Amino acid sequence: MNKKSLLLKPLFVVMVVVFLGCTPLLGTCQFTIRLVVTNIATKQNDDNVYVSGTFNNWNPNDDKYLLKPSAGGRKVVVIRNLPPGMYAFKFTRGSFDKVECMADGRDINDRQLEVNNDITQEISIAGWKDDYPERPKKYTASPQVRLMDTAFAVPQLKCNRRIWMYLPKSYAVSSKTYPVLYMHDGQNLFNEQTAGLGGEWGVDECLDSLQKQLGKEAIVIGIDHGGDRRMNEYNPYYHFQYGKGEGKEYIDFIVKNLKPYIDNKFRTKKGVENTFIAGSSMGGLISLHALFQYPDVFGGAGVFSPAFWIAPQLYQDAAEFKEQGTPKIYFYAGGRESASMLTDMDKMIGVLQKKTNYRIRRSVFPLGEHNEKAWRSEFAAFYSWLMQ
Repeated sequence: MNKKSLLLKPLFVVMVVVFLGCTPLLGTCQFTIRLVVTNIATKQNDDNVYVSGTFNNWNPNDDKYLLKPSAGGRKVVVIRNLPPGMYAFKFTRGSFDKVECMADGRDINDRQLEVNNDITQEISIAGWKDDYPERPKKYTASPQVRLMDTAFAVPQLKCNRRIWMYLPKSYAVSSKTYPVLYMHDGQNLFNEQTAGLGGEWGVDECLDSLQKQLGKEAIVIGIDHGGDRRMNEYNPYYHFQYGKGEGKEYIDFIVKNLKPYIDNKFRTKKGVENTFIAGSSMGGLISLHALFQYPDVFGGAGVFSPAFWIAPQLYQDAAEFKEQGTPKIYFYAGGRESASMLTDMDKMIGVLQKKTNYRIRRSVFPLGEHNEKAWRSEFAAFYSWLMQ
């Protein structure tokens, strides 16, 4: 793109005003974020504009976060009754195919807003992603990754799922058996070509080098999520906004269908002490629930940035759960995620620490955001601890 076209590219100027107010009787503070869009390109004049962020689970077209017309041709959205803390957000026109970007079409990092006093901040939105043709993504999975099945039957959910498999390099030249780690959001684990906007975890590249250092090898199974059904499939409970939770059925599928197939077709260590499960956000939530649902199957879980806010019933399940053996749980969260992320995670850790047989690891990266880049950085530490 030449300089002239960049100069002609309209900018979107956004003013962010935050009012922080306290409720003395409750001993808590709440605040209001007011986002004011002062200029919108002619091409998108008739489009709805939304703000999407950690305050609404990154929903790109939530009507409660729709910018509304205001004086002088501006558009405004007001977000009320949120606790102080660090928030991440972006602007969209209804989907992440139409998310804001740089003036040359490159992706931008999540916007960060730390609220601990009144703030006025001006923001320029330089472009929209759909104004630029999508560049083909590279296939980045290592030779150790294979597509085990493109349509593995999931009878509990009446659907099919793509299943990925990572086999250690020694698998083809030895007769050894291996522990198995089951992971959610399979699209994002190994391959940039299939990953979402946040990119891939790089599990395969990490293990290719890490397993040499540790001398601890494992098979990793990646299960694709169900797209717009993800919020239901990874939630074991009913939710007023998303409806019936299908998490119990999803874990039933892993235990009763997928695991027996893997154990029958490949050289695995089948016992609870060698079977693990891990995921992020909703995947972290369902991984912990899997440990409660099948304590005789899963001996450890990786709980990355868990979305506990959506399923408060899980705390009660944790309190009532009677562990078998000594399950291992790795909790991770970033300091730049939702305002309640660390509080919710520590609350769960507190519940589990009242029991006697858990091995728990708590990891927090102060600059970590709610994205694949952060989880990719943490994966090696999780795997090393899990395989000790």
